[in-house]
Amino acid sequence: MSEIIITGLGIVSAMGIGVNNNIYSLKNNLSGISSRPIVLKSKLNLPVGEIHFTNNELSEYLTIPSYRHLSRTALLGIMAVKEALSNTDFPKNARVALVSATSVAGMDLTELFYKEYDKDNNKGRLRDVKMHDCGTIARVIAEYSGINGYVSDISTACSSAANAILFAAKLLKYNVADYVVAGGCDALSIFTLNGFNALKVLDSDICRPFDNSRCGLNLGEGAGFLLMQRDDMPYTEKYCTFAGGVNANDAFHQTASSDSGTGAFLAMSNALKNADILPEEVSYINAHGTATVNNDASESAAFLRLFGNKSMVPHFSSIKAFTGHTLAASGGIEAVLSAIAVKNGYLYPNLNFSNPIDNFELVPVTHFSDNNQVNCVVSNSFGFGGNCTSLIFKK
Repeated sequence: MSEIIITGLGIVSAMGIGVNNNIYSLKNNLSGISSRPIVLKSKLNLPVGEIHFTNNELSEYLTIPSYRHLSRTALLGIMAVKEALSNTDFPKNARVALVSATSVAGMDLTELFYKEYDKDNNKGRLRDVKMHDCGTIARVIAEYSGINGYVSDISTACSSAANAILFAAKLLKYNVADYVVAGGCDALSIFTLNGFNALKVLDSDICRPFDNSRCGLNLGEGAGFLLMQRDDMPYTEKYCTFAGGVNANDAFHQTASSDSGTGAFLAMSNALKNADILPEEVSYINAHGTATVNNDASESAAFLRLFGNKSMVPHFSSIKAFTGHTLAASGGIEAVLSAIAVKNGYLYPNLNFSNPIDNFELVPVTHFSDNNQVNCVVSNSFGFGGNCTSLIFKK
């Protein structure tokens, strides 16, 4: 039976545009989080992982006429997808699909509409709401990336891109497509910044995943996409194999994870079973690690449940102190980095860590290193509503 392999990668985040710039930042401990929004005009002066280009500048970079008036989320998605496809020549008549994910969708433009509409119900430009729907983002990305096969969108909060990758694997397994571009994209918006601030989960400083002093997350924006295919189709470069994954739910709370880490445990343990991999074979965990008090404790509890004790927990870290929490895009960005970790033997640093969480005593990777034997990576993405997904990448 054919394996599913990763043959293309694309990423844009606060660390930079493109895979090389993102890896450079990780290697050199260069966080992309700034002290406050610059492009986003918000009254909240909180740290964010913002990409410091306006929508017009992003359109110009992509040679898309500004009059097309695309949302920021779509622009970031197009940028990452184009990179993922940049070294690929598809065979004639190949069936190329896109499974994109977003939670914010076209909210950045919708906010412009409501500024005018709220003052006068006869005002507001309708072109500012035409991209509000999540599915429109996928359609526009496909249009500007030359993908004319099956197109779909998934929105399951912060696990969205990971679930898009799971769904892409099914399209390949059941021969619905020959190649699938899968991942996610999200842009910063006032709506999400205000919403997370209302939940009291934003840190007024740069976040500290898995540190005992952690007190909240920093929001970010970006996009990450994989080119996935069966290994019986032509390809130029192979990064790794997609071994499997599982979506689970702890059915605990709308926005919080259970103290026992039930959802995370079910996602990780069943993903390993799905991939026919034993816990002791895991080389590295790309943790969800949002730096909220609840999330990091819950994920730590799940690590101990799965691996038995702290000495058995493999290398792990969260990259969210570099990028911010990019919501639906996070699973895509981290899947890209997981694939590179397998190919190049990388372990990524968990910035701003000083002291382990009481009662868990787990210490993440704190310095970038290469030339490691990274045979299997677990990439975690856990969303609101207890929607938890773990993906498995291996040599």
